[in-house]
Order: sequence, then C-alpha cells, then structure tokens
Amino acid sequence: MQADEPAETAIELEIPARARRLDAFEVGRVLPAPTRRMVGPFAFFDHMGPAHLGPGLGMDVRPHPHIGLATVTYLFEGEILHRDSLGSLQAIRPGAINWMSAGRGIVHSERSPAEARAQGPKLHGLQLWVALPRSAEESEPAFSHHPTETIPELSSRGVRVRVLAGSAYGVTAPTPIASPLVYVEAHLKAGARFELPPASERAVYVIEGELRSGGKTVPPRTLAVLRSGDVEPLTATMPTRMVLVGGEPLGEPRYIWWNFVSSSQDRIIQAAHEWKEQRFPLVPGDEHERIPLTDEPKFAHP
Repeated sequence: MQADEPAETAIELEIPARARRLDAFEVGRVLPAPTRRMVGPFAFFDHMGPAHLGPGLGMDVRPHPHIGLATVTYLFEGEILHRDSLGSLQAIRPGAINWMSAGRGIVHSERSPAEARAQGPKLHGLQLWVALPRSAEESEPAFSHHPTETIPELSSRGVRVRVLAGSAYGVTAPTPIASPLVYVEAHLKAGARFELPPASERAVYVIEGELRSGGKTVPPRTLAVLRSGDVEPLTATMPTRMVLVGGEPLGEPRYIWWNFVSSSQDRIIQAAHEWKEQRFPLVPGDEHERIPLTDEPKFAHP
C-alpha cells in the first residue's frame, strides 16, 4: 500500500439518526432505515433526547401493545416510570436496564414521574427492540429490571465498557436474551482504541464524540454498520461515548408495523385487530388511556 493511501476501513454503511417527534421531545430514529432494516436481531433503535423539558412537561407514552419483540431501555440521564399489563411498576434510572419481552402480547406505558415533571425533567437514553426468534414469538410475556450494579463493567487502556446484554470480553450480562446477541456501552478517551467483540453482524453508534476507522469517521448520532469478520479496532479521535449492537441474524425476514414485530404478516394483522377491539390486557395503574389504532397494517419488504 502506498503511503498516501488510506487504511482499510471497517465501516460498511453509515446511518444518521432521523428526527422524529415523540410527545414533548424529539428522538433520533436509527433503525429500521431504508438502507438497513436490522443488525443481528436488533430491529429498532431510537436515541431519546438529550432533552430538558419545562416544568409540568414530560414523557407521556400512553399504554400501547407489542408482540414478537423485547424492548430494551437504557438511560444516560433522567427517569422513566414503566408500567405494564403484567403489573410491573418500575422506575428506570441511568445505568440500569429494563428488558421487557412481549412474546404473544403485552401492553406498557412510559411516563415521566410526577416529581421529575414538577421540576422540568431531563431525558437522554436509548430504546432498542430485539426481534424474538420464531420459537419465542408466542412465548409468555415477561419483564425484568437489572440495576446499575448488576451490569458487568471492565476498563483497560483508556476504554471503559459495560456489557448490557449478551457476552463480550469474557463476561455475560444478566439480561435474559432469547438468541445470540451483544449490546455494549463504551467510554473512550481521546486516542483510545475500541476492540470489537465477535459477532456475525455488528454496528456502532456514537452518542457523543467521534470514531475513526481507516479513512472514515463516525460523527455523533450516527450508526456505522461494520464489515463482517476480523477488522481493526476503532479509534476515538476525542473523548467518545458509544454503544455497539450485534449478533446472529434470525435467518428469516421480520415484518415491522407500528409496535409489532413478527415473522408473519397475518400475525401482525391479527394483533392490530385485537388492539382495535380492546382485547389486549389493561395496564394496572394506567387503565384510562391508550394509544388508538388509526391505520391498518401496511408492509414494506423486510
């Protein structure tokens, strides 16, 4: 290679977050994207905030249903009160993981707590959806909360990582995954190199800072899908906070419509009719509101 030729990059595709309105604040929608539907089993990726809302405002995601997926909520700042139709009532705070497996069907709401709302809440975090393998799509719904202190954390050479789901760097997270995957948060000092854990498909998302691979850089609020196989570590050009997601693809298409994920279009249509006919269970403590269904399922190619 000539001296003036750029080094080979690990980056296959870059996907910038696209602005979407959610109640009183804005989210960055990353997956699904027109250029890439999924990374491993990860089918949905929203970057919430950062937002500082005025007194009296807050997140108010009314009760809504899911099937065929697990929601994975992780906060950097702020607090969300999670309720679901299993009777779960859980405050989500920075550093903890909420893992809700919808299986055959669950309903939940996500709201700013009253005390935070009175002061003007801050909110910054990620919500991802993991598509369930066919064998688990119709499983019983389940919910688990994993406090900050239960998440494995390692540090080396200017890199601090937290393994939020799956296994990486010799440790395993407590989150109850249904198929092989990995989800890692990392803080890198300027000049530090991020070693990629093995996975069939991988992508990194820069929350703040910048990563470089070969002649390409990954700016904030951008997902970089990486080439498969062994690739060189990524380098932080400045102090950087990022996450890595990846895992084994499910081996068959997944259809995504509204809050439903399934290997079957007919199953999504059935779920839509059940929600419209109010046949999903209620959320204890949040029974009086719901997000109505105003459309019929429409599908793009997965």
